[in-house]
Amino acid sequence: MIAQAAGNSGMVSLVVIVCYMVMLIALGYFASRSFKGTSADYFVASRGIGPFVLLMSLFGTTMTAFAIIGSSGEAYNAGIGVYGKMVSWSGIFHSFCFFLVGIKLWRLGKQHGYMTQIQFFRDRFESNNIGLLLFPILVGLIIPYLLMGVIGGATAIEKITTGAFPEMFAATKGGLPFWAGGLMMCVVVLIYIFFGGVRGAAWANALQTSIFVVLGIVMFVVIANKLGGPAAATEQVAKYNPSYLKVSISEADHERFLAQQAAFEAGESKVQPREPEAIPPLIFLTYMFIPFSVAMFPHLFQHWLTAKSASSFKLSVVMHPLLMMLTWLPCVLIGIWATSATMPDGSLVIPIGTPQNSVLPIMIAKLVKSPILGGLVTAGVLAAIMSSLDSQFMCLGSIFTNDIVGHYIAHEKLSDNTKVLLGRGFIVVIVAITYLLALQLRGASVFKLGVWCFTGFASLAPLVFGALYWKRLTKMGAYATILTAVAVGGYLFWDASRLEGTKEPTIFGVMPVALIFAASTIAMFVVSLMTPAPSHATLKKFFKNP
Repeated sequence: MIAQAAGNSGMVSLVVIVCYMVMLIALGYFASRSFKGTSADYFVASRGIGPFVLLMSLFGTTMTAFAIIGSSGEAYNAGIGVYGKMVSWSGIFHSFCFFLVGIKLWRLGKQHGYMTQIQFFRDRFESNNIGLLLFPILVGLIIPYLLMGVIGGATAIEKITTGAFPEMFAATKGGLPFWAGGLMMCVVVLIYIFFGGVRGAAWANALQTSIFVVLGIVMFVVIANKLGGPAAATEQVAKYNPSYLKVSISEADHERFLAQQAAFEAGESKVQPREPEAIPPLIFLTYMFIPFSVAMFPHLFQHWLTAKSASSFKLSVVMHPLLMMLTWLPCVLIGIWATSATMPDGSLVIPIGTPQNSVLPIMIAKLVKSPILGGLVTAGVLAAIMSSLDSQFMCLGSIFTNDIVGHYIAHEKLSDNTKVLLGRGFIVVIVAITYLLALQLRGASVFKLGVWCFTGFASLAPLVFGALYWKRLTKMGAYATILTAVAVGGYLFWDASRLEGTKEPTIFGVMPVALIFAASTIAMFVVSLMTPAPSHATLKKFFKNP
């Protein structure tokens, strides 16, 4: 294999990626050596994670294919405004949620022994059956989140390994096919969380987050240099596609685009101009609701519970937005440069009509000439993706074991060994389902999958904020919040699915999440005020001054 790789850049990149995967498996093995054999250790690492690993876990979990693959592809379609509408709001509200939600849930989790969201909500709302309602909703929302990772990672592997198997996989120009790349990712993640549990996921996240931050910078520098430097790459965009450097598009910008299009058709220009999808002010503003999704992510809840102390959150609150800016900016800029970047023969690096999921992988494959470096950069992209997959798989295993089987079937009588076994078994099932769905939906936009997934979680965010800060929130108010979010969100998703084209669906000129968030919040307040208040015992359990 090594001899074959010597003259085959795609094979060299594949060897580098495989070595990276082997390293992750080894990390899972070492994490398993620290496993104490208890369900608390498997699902929440015995609540012993310190500040640095917690930061890396939280940041790695939130930096998904949506941020790496999706942001580049969306910037290629919509321009520089993507950075503002996503990073500006997320940088503020992620840390806001860590501080206001994460620390309080950690304290309550440690005090009452919670390992899942549902356990907290079940006690807070004095409702034994709320878990039966929340479980299918949480699983249904996490599946698209998982699909983002598998689709984005498998696409990146296929593009960067082009030429590795020219005879075996001619349809992909010799690249490792989507099905094989996706399978490799799923199996590797499954192995290290199967044996290492959430500690293995946390350790892997710390390693992978460090890798993708460092290699992301390397990727940016190498691609920028190949395009003549950041200034030259940006000037190329300003020359051929200036609207991509603006948040809004004026009538003069549109007229300039038409003139450039006419020049291209007349053979006076080699670069075919493009016009980005405009981002209206109300869309930009209402994107602020999307980052509230982190308050309801069950995988973040699980990572919050692993913290050793409340002070462990300090580093995450401060550094998370800085790391977000450091990660998103290179990916967005590369997506913008891709609109105008040309090869030495004058052809576009990214041909018109390229699926947006392929923009970043193709830029890496064509401009990062060193196959070893290309493999390392791709490993960095995969690190960002896989550091989310592991946490999501783990949280589903925990919810199924502790909330469904453990509570409703075994009535809290499961042994630790049985809980760990059930958790592992359910994780295997979810990995298989995710992989099979990814094969069917491989052409789906990672960015749009992410927006709808985050919309669902954000629509439920009033539930957790109300549970922590509003004493008057009742069981029926909680049910009303959940059912309203599902009903309104389901209708708007169905309505948007009938639209054709690439433009984001809007309702009355705003993002759907704003309307669903408002509807679920109103339902929460109205129904809670119309129903009996929680018992004094419950208020005393969750509030200092009941």
